[in-house]
Amino acid sequence: MVPDRDTCLAAVASRDARFDGTFFTGVTSTGIYCRPSCPARTPAPRNMVFHPSAASAQAAGFRACKRCRPDAVPGSPEWDVRADTTARAVRLIGDGVVDREGVEGLASRLGYSVRQTQRLTLDELGASPLALARTQRAHTARVLLQTTDLPLAEVAFAAGFGSIRSFNDTVQAVYATTPSGLRGSRSPGLAKGHEGRLLEIALRLAFRRPFDPSNVFGHLAATAVPGVEEWHDGWYRRTLRLPFGPGFVALAPRADHVAAVLHLTDPRDLTPAIGRCRRLLDLDADPVAVDAALGLDAALAPLVAVSPGRRVPRTVDPDEFAIRAVLGQQVSTAAARTHAARLVLAHGEPVDDPVGDLTHLFPPPEALVDPDPGALAMPASRVRTVTGLAASLTSGEVDLSPGADRGVARAALAALPGIGPWTVEVVAMRSLGDPDAFPASDLGVRKGLAVLGLGEADAGRWRPWRAYATQHLWALGDHPINHLPKGNP
Repeated sequence: MVPDRDTCLAAVASRDARFDGTFFTGVTSTGIYCRPSCPARTPAPRNMVFHPSAASAQAAGFRACKRCRPDAVPGSPEWDVRADTTARAVRLIGDGVVDREGVEGLASRLGYSVRQTQRLTLDELGASPLALARTQRAHTARVLLQTTDLPLAEVAFAAGFGSIRSFNDTVQAVYATTPSGLRGSRSPGLAKGHEGRLLEIALRLAFRRPFDPSNVFGHLAATAVPGVEEWHDGWYRRTLRLPFGPGFVALAPRADHVAAVLHLTDPRDLTPAIGRCRRLLDLDADPVAVDAALGLDAALAPLVAVSPGRRVPRTVDPDEFAIRAVLGQQVSTAAARTHAARLVLAHGEPVDDPVGDLTHLFPPPEALVDPDPGALAMPASRVRTVTGLAASLTSGEVDLSPGADRGVARAALAALPGIGPWTVEVVAMRSLGDPDAFPASDLGVRKGLAVLGLGEADAGRWRPWRAYATQHLWALGDHPINHLPKGNP
């Protein structure tokens, strides 16, 4: 996982932000660990040791640097790109599975024993699943301490700690201060009261540069389902179905971060909410590596040069997107939104939006196994596909969760009646996060290939980044998904 020592030393010397989250620098003379781009004075090489994760650095006795906040860096791009068991484990830990189900629950989801699961993360990340979850809890606690006025005991509980003592000990070990000390360093005006209403939390979501937000936010706005999503005053807003209750998020691109405002029913949902928003916008990607690979292709090089840092629009709810993909088969974007809106009104869960016009959570698969016929005004064959997919998602026959095996999920999807290659590929791209998914039969992809004078076979040379190449092909067409929206729809 950690690059060779010479590469690490060069990255630290040049403060190369591309490596933030890929490795962490422990400084033996100070007992502090930093991100590679830390602005502090560069330590002597003899005083530097390198760790594959923040949890590994903490386990070795290092505490987080107060200048560079290494716990707030983008996650390693490895975990979105890779499809092996360790990557699946990391994605599940990031979604809070260890906090909710323990290491036993994590191991069960992976199909491994607890011992095998611990060995996998120790070998590659230098830390056990519990240590990785502990680091995540510490970060969540810092965010809550510095952005809300929740009592300390509630912060400890919301962050996933089992006791006040473990909360205090962890914060002291990671940040070299007490929870009260962290709260004292918060920015003024960010704390929000929460009695009688949803808890509001304002955040800055980091990304690796370059970041071109046009196609991601354009896609989300153009395909927004009324009642569930909206574009309003420069913000993309949507409802969230979270483990402990419904929530809302507003996201807006900024020059050096994505601004996020969360409204949560339960503060325990902060960790999964942040993770799902990062996944939605593909914020943990390594755009330099992707652009470098695609830029070697003579046909794509001019497109990459014009729009570096394009991301793949993904989803906050893999099951939701799969249902919406079926609704969108062989129809326009507007028609797909209409079909989805009917489903939402008939089977979605009503919610009370504190700041806008969002009205429902998208219906879960179990609500669509036997839906109201009036909510599916489409051919009978499409209705059977929707209900068949909903039944398979409900039973677990099709697993699209962060810990899903992508190959198994693809095969299970393809085996369902009415689901063809286009649906499998767009679900693989957006629900499963496969960076090499390629919907070759998509109309926009076919048109893009034609503009470049290419055929489907030529796409093979863009592996393993064909999902990103798809974004450039789509951008050759004149469609709202390619443009950052202005104003309200």
